[in-house]
Amino acid sequence: MTTRRTLLAAAALSAPAGLVRAQPVARPVTLVVPFAPGGPTDLIARRLAQSLGEALGHTVVVENRAGAGGNIGAEFVARAPADGATILFGTSGPLAINKSLFPNQSYDPVRDFAPIAPLGRIPNVLAVNANIPARTVQELIALGGRERLSFGSSGNGASSHLAGALFNKMAGTGFEHIPYRGTGPALNDLLAGHIAMVFTDVLTALPHVQGGRARALGITTLERSAVLPDLPTVAEQGLPGYDASVFFGLVVAAQTPAPARERLRAAFAAVVAQPATREFLESQGMQIAPTLTPEALTALMAEEAGRWSAVIREANVRTD
Repeated sequence: MTTRRTLLAAAALSAPAGLVRAQPVARPVTLVVPFAPGGPTDLIARRLAQSLGEALGHTVVVENRAGAGGNIGAEFVARAPADGATILFGTSGPLAINKSLFPNQSYDPVRDFAPIAPLGRIPNVLAVNANIPARTVQELIALGGRERLSFGSSGNGASSHLAGALFNKMAGTGFEHIPYRGTGPALNDLLAGHIAMVFTDVLTALPHVQGGRARALGITTLERSAVLPDLPTVAEQGLPGYDASVFFGLVVAAQTPAPARERLRAAFAAVVAQPATREFLESQGMQIAPTLTPEALTALMAEEAGRWSAVIREANVRTD
């Protein structure tokens, strides 16, 4: 039977260390994180950068260029020299969603980037305040038909906002969106009972769920999370097809030569196939992509852009 580990091992075999090291990059490699230091994207990028540098035989430096939902860092990479030495550690926002949120966005993720490979997805979890009398997604939907309920997010247009907008669309609910300036304030108000629910990443929610101050109702990806393996997905609980997660992937400037792109892809695939790397990523809630190819990332970007553009339009989502 083909398993995720088999696929990853095959990817590693396609990228022998000798091939990766044979053609070192011409200048220091920069892995651009389009968000502030200290968050989950930054943490994962720094762990990958160390191993990627070893695979390439060259130091990989992480550079944070935060702002505009990831657009500042993304634009920097799109305009960088196309030699494979400046890489964007991109997420759903700058690679797929932001084009629908920012009408004047200065770059196009399809036109201005060459995909290297996807990394995977991190799901959100639908969590409610412990005093909310709902223990399943269907009970929450029924409760919403009787009471006015609200969900908090880390800001207008954030993945936590879009997850709630998609839920409203698919479940026919009218949960009110309350935007906050960050995940922390939203969680504080959830625990205090000022809002009923949040859609937030599994690791952020976990200590509050384990401490009994919040209750997890469902995982927002199509498959369950290894972090909360006994928790059903939202899709399993009457909303088939519900999928609201953050994907991660590597891209470079569009005109980067094919040999440079392949060198990066081979090194990246070899790094992700390492058992220590997989264990770290899975401990962060990452659902590792089964296929680490440019074509897989291209398809993922197109799929996510189409899905979220419809949600943004129908829910009239606007950024701060």
